Amino acid sequence: MAQSVRDEILAKLKAAPKANIPARPERPKLHEHSLTGEAVIEKFSRTLVEETGIVHRVKSNEEALKKLSEIASEEKLKKVMVSNDEMLPPFHLKAWGERNGIKVMTPRDYPDRDSFRDAVFDQADAGITGADLAVAESGSLGLVFDKEQARLVSLAPILHIAVVPVNRVIAYYEQGIKKIFAEKGKYPSQFAFITGPSMTGDIEGVLFKGMHGPRKVIVILVG
Repeated sequence: MAQSVRDEILAKLKAAPKANIPARPERPKLHEHSLTGEAVIEKFSRTLVEETGIVHRVKSNEEALKKLSEIASEEKLKKVMVSNDEMLPPFHLKAWGERNGIKVMTPRDYPDRDSFRDAVFDQADAGITGADLAVAESGSLGLVFDKEQARLVSLAPILHIAVVPVNRVIAYYEQGIKKIFAEKGKYPSQFAFITGPSMTGDIEGVLFKGMHGPRKVIVILVG
């Protein structure tokens, strides 16, 4: 009996007239799609601040290094972990650390992953990285990770400092995705968006900042 009912239903479905599926309407473009130039940078800065991040704007690499020294003094930094990537300007941070009484560590200083992990979790007062891009739409940093660019530098220390040239600030996400995945076959092993300090929420929807990662994110925009 059950089989005959099933067959009857299926027959009716097959016999039903085929309706044309209407075309999906175009999504309205975001306000960010029309932003250009300085407006993109201002939007990124404003949005990141709304996410409780901190933004400093400087004109040159020299001013960026001076601002980094000011931040180190304010935050009382004694040991920092610096990423291996080439996104950072040529700051010569080892020498900078010696001048400021700060031990500057990099993942390459450690013979294996375990010793590096212990150092970045237990010793580093801050992680200093560059960024492949910054998204004005959400105030997010976009970072590519691979074997030469350790993800924990931006995630483990309680303070994350990112130095970002203003020409890497884009208006909206799609621009960044196209940029990162433009070359077929050269996809990064990992790619992450970082939007202000780490955040989590409980079952009642109460949000808490800094639970599972940096409690503070500082971006130095250069240019």
